[in-house]
Amino acid sequence: MKRRLIWTMLTLGVLATLVLSACAQATPEPTAVPTAPPTKAPTAVPTKVPTEAPPPTEVPLVQVVVWADELRSPVMNELGVTFATDYGVELVVQEMGFGDIRDQLAIAGPAGEGPDIIIGAHDWLGQLVANGLVAPIDLGAKEGEFLEAALTAFIYEGQLYGMPYATENVAFFCNPDIVETAPATWDEVTALAEQLEADSGGEVTAWTIQTNDPYHYFPVMTSFGGYVFGLTEAGYDPTDVGLDSEGSIAAATWLEGMVADGHLEPGVDYDVMHSLFEQGSVACIGTGPWALSRIRDSGVSYTINRYPDGGAGSGSPFLGVQGFMISAFSENQLLAQTVLTEIFATEEFMQAMYDADPRPAAFLPVRYAIEDPDLASFAFAGADGLPMPAIPEMSSVWTAWGNAVEFVITGQLSAEEAFTNAAEQVRTLISE
Repeated sequence: MKRRLIWTMLTLGVLATLVLSACAQATPEPTAVPTAPPTKAPTAVPTKVPTEAPPPTEVPLVQVVVWADELRSPVMNELGVTFATDYGVELVVQEMGFGDIRDQLAIAGPAGEGPDIIIGAHDWLGQLVANGLVAPIDLGAKEGEFLEAALTAFIYEGQLYGMPYATENVAFFCNPDIVETAPATWDEVTALAEQLEADSGGEVTAWTIQTNDPYHYFPVMTSFGGYVFGLTEAGYDPTDVGLDSEGSIAAATWLEGMVADGHLEPGVDYDVMHSLFEQGSVACIGTGPWALSRIRDSGVSYTINRYPDGGAGSGSPFLGVQGFMISAFSENQLLAQTVLTEIFATEEFMQAMYDADPRPAAFLPVRYAIEDPDLASFAFAGADGLPMPAIPEMSSVWTAWGNAVEFVITGQLSAEEAFTNAAEQVRTLISE
């Protein structure tokens, strides 16, 4: 059997037991010496020689409890049989709704009834760490096998708290029947809008976005050098609010120009945006892998691309990252970490997880081997993605930021005024 590193931790205990046993047998009890020979020779008793060797003693399996949702638990249960045979570790997979895992850990963990390992999203970290629910981990040499941005997503206050396995991000969809090559810059998007509107009498334009949607607007902002919070080696810095940075104002000013020139209209929500794309009224939109089924079913032609460059490089979308975390209440934290690095951080396991729920893997050997061209394109578009901030202060950002985008698109405020106000609102909320 392949016990690998996991049994190393158990070997010391076994050796200690054997040594103590040997010492106990080294001093035999004294044998009584008879004072007179027996009066009658004993009758020989035939000794029965066993024909079969006794069965080997079974080594009890070490249990590691994992909480997983309905998508991931079946594959983990299936692989768990192999792990028990090859590594002597029994994965006890308990299925739970993905949205319930975080809240139930807060209840079951302190009571000693929780898991050793959970599957979760990186943006849970703010709450989990603040409440002392997860433990730091060390991936050692395995760190180099993961997408750097995915690892960054699980860093909180300078500590790594999770091992990522999958990523998710938006990308720039374009209809090749309208525009043969996706625009590489936002200036090209503006020029395309002018051309398409002139050729179609205003029936077709280049690009649209939801009126109040900061999440999908983020890669526009980053392409001009804008940001939400400054990112350091220790994680996001809530004292560095970037909504009114030079790059953020530049992006909003470009957006303002698109509105002023009649290339962008308000009143667009998710369904309207997709309907316009599917009926050929707009050449490009930004959306995520959750929209693939709808777009494929519509029959519209599409390509999936990186976001255009606003002068600071291709737009970096937010990365949503899912991964494994270790409960701070686990009595087997060292073993749980070994399970992560020796069993989960392997091509076999990560490929099985990808097959169960296809999305770009955070584990590079699997990420680089994606065969689905659409998911490979999403991985390419998110190669320079930035993890969505998991710090508690992010909750103070969404409303002010979304309103700023809407004020620009509706023409209620200038770009500079809208984003300056939004930044001040966020700083005020954070300081309270």
